[in-house]
Amino acid sequence: MSETIGVQSWMKPPATQAVMAALAAKGGPDCARFVGGCVRNTLMKRPIDDVDIATTLTPDEVTQALEAAGLRAVPTGADHGTITAISNHRPYEITTLRRDVATDGRRAVVAFTTDWAEDAERRDFRLNALYCDVEGTVHDPVGGIEDARAGRIVFVGDAEARIREDHLRILRFFRFLAWYGRGEPDRAALEACERLRDLLSDLAAERVQKEVLKLLAADDPRPAVRLMAATGVLRVLLPQAGALTRFEQMVEIESEQLFETDAELRLAALLPNDPLVVGETAEALRLSNAQKERLIAAAGEEPKLVSWMSPREARRAVYRLGPQAFRDRVKLAWAASPKASATAQWRALLAVGETWTAPTLPLTGEEVMAAGVPKGPLVGEVMREVESWWVENDFIDDKLSIVERLKAVAQGMAY
Repeated sequence: MSETIGVQSWMKPPATQAVMAALAAKGGPDCARFVGGCVRNTLMKRPIDDVDIATTLTPDEVTQALEAAGLRAVPTGADHGTITAISNHRPYEITTLRRDVATDGRRAVVAFTTDWAEDAERRDFRLNALYCDVEGTVHDPVGGIEDARAGRIVFVGDAEARIREDHLRILRFFRFLAWYGRGEPDRAALEACERLRDLLSDLAAERVQKEVLKLLAADDPRPAVRLMAATGVLRVLLPQAGALTRFEQMVEIESEQLFETDAELRLAALLPNDPLVVGETAEALRLSNAQKERLIAAAGEEPKLVSWMSPREARRAVYRLGPQAFRDRVKLAWAASPKASATAQWRALLAVGETWTAPTLPLTGEEVMAAGVPKGPLVGEVMREVESWWVENDFIDDKLSIVERLKAVAQGMAY
């Protein structure tokens, strides 16, 4: 089956045409076609991010073709057939047509082929097995055109067989549902994912993490996450996830308030307000140190954040938590609050975290010792006591008052 969509704007840049021309010069006019997301998204009228290419040329031939045209060839996955072309500083993944020789659910041994239909049969979903030539004709060996236009996520061939080839496809099914699915999910796919959910436990944490964050970054991942919970997939992936109501409300708030989609905070919304549990989950997903620290800082109950906090109380919380953790905790508390009437109050709290810059205590260790405190641990204790008073007095900007407080504390705490 084929359909003409015409030459699209993403096919026209000179950098793209240079890559396709280089491949055609080596293997003929039909040796290379655009594949996957760029074709799928064109049919679905979605933005185009990456432009990927499939070819009948072997990786060595691709490298020769690119270098002959003066383009850089990077062997990013040569063993599995992928060479990345760099044209005008832009990357293009070029993958040789393949068939699976052996699979174990985590990795595949492949052989190269020149058969487009054979390559399509090893892909995950029908709407990803679409190939478009430079003239704008979409070649559809498995029925992906109709799926793309209808928003159907259907495995190529037998769903269970595809999942056993690569266990990550369970999670990819829900990720594609979140991003592209419309209407009722494919029942055969859903049942296969439920039956084989425990296979996800065998996967490398880094692969799972990447798919989870991509899924949560969709505009509205709620229907997909509900299905993951209903099939038990969510329990396998995130055993501690249970705050679906807060998660769903978080997505609703981001949508209604036009906030930027925040996959990490959505993950936090799924987890309990327990820094220990959140830290364990971050470790299990192999999140970066920065991501882990952010999620742990977002968890916890103290100081308790409520929508009716005064600006003074909010400033104290920002100082204690830091701006990022304060904003994250405000959003999580907002998502856990059932009262829509408090929206203006929550927005005001966020504004404090976005616009107020915490001052630095205008007091040095030398000044503490000059007040009669001997060098040693007591200097830090006195400074912390003065700082506490300074914060309670809304970061008073009066050095004389701070010095008087220092003298009083130093006298009272002297040994």
